[in-house]
Amino acid sequence: MEKNQELIRIEDLHYSYPKSKKEALKGIDVTIDKGEFVAVIGPSLAGKSTFCLSLNGLMPHDTKGKKSGKVYIKGLDTDENKPSKLCSSVAMVFQDFEAQLFCTNAALDVAFGPENLGLPTEEIHKRVKECMETVGLAGFEMREPSSLSGGEKQRLAIASSLAFHADILVLDEPTTDLDPVGKAMVIDVADKLRSQGDFTIICVEHEIEEMMKANRILLMVDGKIHLSGTPLEVLSQTDLLKEKGVMPLGTCELQNALGLNTKALEVDDCVEVLRKEGYKVDPEKHQQVLEKEKKRQESYGEPVVVAKNVCFRYPDTKRNAVDDVSFTIREGEFVAIMGQNGSGKTTLAKQLNGLLKKTSGSIEIYGQNVETGIYNLSRYIGYVFQNPDHQIFAETIWDEVSFGPKNYKMPEEAIKRSVAEALKAVDMEGREQEDPFSLTKGERQRVAIASVLAMHPKILILDEPTTGLDYKEQCSVMELLKTLNENGCTVIIITHTMWVVSQYAHRAIVMNDAKIVLEGSVRDVYSNEKELTQMHLKPPQITQIGNRMGHPFISVQDACEVLVKE
Repeated sequence: MEKNQELIRIEDLHYSYPKSKKEALKGIDVTIDKGEFVAVIGPSLAGKSTFCLSLNGLMPHDTKGKKSGKVYIKGLDTDENKPSKLCSSVAMVFQDFEAQLFCTNAALDVAFGPENLGLPTEEIHKRVKECMETVGLAGFEMREPSSLSGGEKQRLAIASSLAFHADILVLDEPTTDLDPVGKAMVIDVADKLRSQGDFTIICVEHEIEEMMKANRILLMVDGKIHLSGTPLEVLSQTDLLKEKGVMPLGTCELQNALGLNTKALEVDDCVEVLRKEGYKVDPEKHQQVLEKEKKRQESYGEPVVVAKNVCFRYPDTKRNAVDDVSFTIREGEFVAIMGQNGSGKTTLAKQLNGLLKKTSGSIEIYGQNVETGIYNLSRYIGYVFQNPDHQIFAETIWDEVSFGPKNYKMPEEAIKRSVAEALKAVDMEGREQEDPFSLTKGERQRVAIASVLAMHPKILILDEPTTGLDYKEQCSVMELLKTLNENGCTVIIITHTMWVVSQYAHRAIVMNDAKIVLEGSVRDVYSNEKELTQMHLKPPQITQIGNRMGHPFISVQDACEVLVKE
């Protein structure tokens, strides 16, 4: 591969969207060479997606905002060359990846790009086969995209972009809906392509653990490149990252918390550093932590969800999506239902409030059979969908949050009180007349939660409550759920965001291939690192460090409580 061949040059790039008074980009200057893997990190609204759109000419040709400065792709000025001219040089996977999928089967979506490039049929078939295999979707060629899981759709969008064989591959949050091992697989694919000299990769990510494979990281904040450097140079600055709304690596955060200079990014290297510094787990402090968790477990109330031998099968399928599942959840618990994409966790959760009717078995909520119907169950149980836009429909926040109480014909004063309490709980007081669809995704997620809280449910179920949110937004939503749980609400989350489970959930239920395969305290479940990895779930770095030191930590604070110097 030819070294230091400049592919991308951006000079003093400014951009603001139509009708916006604020610039999305504020003086971007950067060059990217052939074969680089550049990770772009930063909080929501930092300008990361706009930066991506500038690379393939969609900005300014399709966005129609106000632009100044220059962007050159392989020497071509994007002002003078439209996306149709640049697509053979720059391929992109959008943040809203589902918008890229519109054909009747997966193979046609992958073939769409090569067909539009006028390639021979034999070459198109070859690219479809190679790209489907690369993203782990071999055998899915005839599946309708709408029938795929969120993670499978995301991988299909990546395959359709790879099929262009462009020099530059831009990935705007390519792993949002993937399980942990799926995330690693996508980044491994990107890194492999880059290392072979076939691609220059620009990857936007909220979760930065896999970004250690990049050779350069750009931290974007408020439309500017705030920091640029190697992974060690950028990721070791844990306090700065948290201040700017980016989740730090567990390895770096632990070394920082212990007052050590950050020398290691990888788990094994961090364990070696700790041992060289003389750190070990104190058995007495370890036992104190376990006793505290045991007391919490003893404080729970009576069973509120009882599932026995539950099975569910979608029409026209040969296998159960949920197969002979039994479990009990007690009042006041905070439970995470985990599993890889397609394991059956969302299908199971939707049966708990009657959105799906079980094929066999029994489910009781507060002693009431779920077959009584959604209307009756909604008095006990609230459900927040993975995508808030699948739930929100009203023109104002007030109308959205008051919809449920109005449906139950609550008195007007009771409705006002319920809406006010719900909006206060999600920190959105005073915004009742705003349009929900003008909000950020994190804010829309809060509105969706408020619309459920206004019904005063005793049990709250949330499907992937942190997907697509930056670190600050994730923490904000999870702290809200923690507060609700501490105030008596039983919380159930469906997720494969492993750090969220370790820091907030009390108990984990792990599903694989439609069955429950692991169940217990988060600490106990996470100690089964090998089994979890086999099921496409990878414990967070801090837990992996603890496993290697004989005590599975569930947070940096937890680790600092039990680690002592010899």
